[in-house]
Amino acid sequence: MTATTSQLERAAVLKARIDRLPHATLTHKKWMVLLAAFFFFDTMDAAMLGYVAPALRAEWGLSISAIGVLSSTTFLGMILGSVIGGRLADRLGRRNVILYSVAVYSAFSLGCAVAPNATFLGISRALTGVGLQAMTGVLLVFVSEMYPKHLRGRYQALLLGFGCVGIPVVAGLSSLIIPMGTGMWRWVFAVGSLGVIGCVVGMRILPESVRWQVDNGKHAEAEKLIATLESEARLRTGGELPALVVSQPVSSGQVKDLFNKRYLGRLTVLSICMVCFILINYGFNGWVATLLVERGIPQPQAMQLAFFMSVASVLGAFLVYPIIDRFERRTVGAVSMFMVALFLLAFAFASSPAFIVIFGFLLTAFLFAALSVLYTYAPEIFPTNLRGLGAGIGNGMGRVAGLLGGLIVAAIYNGLGFTAVFLYLAGCAAIFAIALGIFGLKTSKRSLEEV
Repeated sequence: MTATTSQLERAAVLKARIDRLPHATLTHKKWMVLLAAFFFFDTMDAAMLGYVAPALRAEWGLSISAIGVLSSTTFLGMILGSVIGGRLADRLGRRNVILYSVAVYSAFSLGCAVAPNATFLGISRALTGVGLQAMTGVLLVFVSEMYPKHLRGRYQALLLGFGCVGIPVVAGLSSLIIPMGTGMWRWVFAVGSLGVIGCVVGMRILPESVRWQVDNGKHAEAEKLIATLESEARLRTGGELPALVVSQPVSSGQVKDLFNKRYLGRLTVLSICMVCFILINYGFNGWVATLLVERGIPQPQAMQLAFFMSVASVLGAFLVYPIIDRFERRTVGAVSMFMVALFLLAFAFASSPAFIVIFGFLLTAFLFAALSVLYTYAPEIFPTNLRGLGAGIGNGMGRVAGLLGGLIVAAIYNGLGFTAVFLYLAGCAAIFAIALGIFGLKTSKRSLEEV
């Protein structure tokens, strides 16, 4: 038996010890509180521009197209952040990339708060996007690698659910703060910079991923952390842990492997789903307040309607919690996105504020149910030393779509009107449902090494 084979087998045993834990330990729950706080500020920062856009238009005299350019600059940064952050996480580890990314997006959110003009704001938003997407992608990888296989879907849903509280919070803050006077939108961005506080806590309690450690020769550190988790699990159960089920040892992979027959199809399906999700999410949530104002609804009422609809993002993320590990993920995701398509069609033809709120609330709920599935699925389908990069490329492709998405919405609205925007978004939802439902992999209840 060669040394390489021996190392692979030892790594497989250590990974199996994570997957056999019967429940999340106290340490797992502490990590989740911190990670949810990071994700809260991430989602809040990502959504901010959509809610302050009407105030920017009024104060700086910006056109719809100018708002589209500002929105797209954020995605330019996200494209870089997703790929660079993913690759750095594969090379240097998950922990440091998460913490440094939080510091980056917090600093440049503060930059947005003091922006003297649209150009400075656009640059700050681009750099905020680098930090936002680098952290998001690696955060999902961390949860996928550090929670047992029968629980990782639920904890991804919890992460997204608690994180998505940031969306109604920023909507609510915007509706309360911005009407107070000229320039008050700056305070919304200032609040987004507070995520940096979590870095101090993270430096103390957030470990490196066990799977990354064992695939990079750090077995002693991994052994110590796993032993702690096992000890906590035994104290809770009062007995021994389940027997180990060790998967066949697998090679960690090289970058070129992402484009071979085994992984290229996975990367393609993930990229299609990410593209469609980003076009829908930012095409709807990022523009809904502005489009409602353009349809004749007063700005304060439009902001209130956007706030009520944004609350559904939290509900949607938690909606799949009981089923994401029970049923096959690709089926749950496809059904959720099919429902999004139906409610987008209904929203396109809604005329009264009551129907706008109902259909907007439901489509947002199912949209974020699908996102819980997609965020769980993305890091599951690649090997450890390609997990950050593979998920990052998929996320990056989505952000390429986001870079163009603001311009697409502006062009469709200017050329064809309000209803056409939502017909286009419904088509994106249908493509997502078909790609994931038919061509996606089965990943539920399987170890990452089995997938």
